[in-house]
Amino acid sequence: MPTEQEIKTAMQAYIDRFNEDDLEGILSLFAEEATVEDPAGMAPIIGKAAITEFYTKVVNGKTRIHREEPIRGSRSNSGAMAIHIETHAEGSTLMIHAIEVMTFTDAGLISSMKAYWGPGDMENK
Repeated sequence: MPTEQEIKTAMQAYIDRFNEDDLEGILSLFAEEATVEDPAGMAPIIGKAAITEFYTKVVNGKTRIHREEPIRGSRSNSGAMAIHIETHAEGSTLMIHAIEVMTFTDAGLISSMKAYWGPGDMENK
């Protein structure tokens, strides 16, 4: 099982690679059979191929993730972070406030990612 520090480092790497538009770098953090729910409660995106398709759409040079608080670890295989996501399109900025929770494999790869946000967590800037 990864240590708390390894989990926090992987979650920070996720943010950094996203903000660098490093699609391959993001994908390298996920296990082959990982799942993504963004937002949580939607049908999960399952497996590396589907996750690749999802991130190909959102890693676009117009979207950035900003951490609002330190990443929180756990005594097991998961971590959480409060973030806001800014995306720029057609002269406006959309901001989404979210909590992302990730679980990890014994090898330290993301096995699941759930982004908790709803319509009331979005604002136009």
